[in-house]
Amino acid sequence: MSEYDITAANSVFTLTVPGLYNAPITLQNYAADRAFETESRELAETAMSIDGYLNAGWVPNPVTQTISLAANSESALVFEAIVMAQDARRGLYRMGAEIQLPAIGRKYTMVRGLLRSLVSIPGAGRVLEARRFEIVWERVLPAAL
Repeated sequence: MSEYDITAANSVFTLTVPGLYNAPITLQNYAADRAFETESRELAETAMSIDGYLNAGWVPNPVTQTISLAANSESALVFEAIVMAQDARRGLYRMGAEIQLPAIGRKYTMVRGLLRSLVSIPGAGRVLEARRFEIVWERVLPAAL
């Protein structure tokens, strides 16, 4: 690991969908500007008392992740298949995933996720635009590679 290397180009994102895709699937052909990202996760619930004390408590919250794939990405077919299978069974599939980031020597394991939303059709401008897929994870576990 180079101390100056922060490339995302060598990242590896694998997804499993038990009951639909039991073997890990490696996602490919991301959007150039924003392959995947997570939103901030709220870690504490806070309230100020009337006499100026900050009261707080730990609260569990999910992690929301957005994956952006190029319009012609074969990996988009995986998400379309999940949606069609969920619609057919009128139920949800839980997912698992792992992201490896060799540049920083870290991996992240995502647990018990749900596909919450997707862009069904790529936007059409001068060229077809990237599609976004949103997954909500029960938890994300960081570790060294």
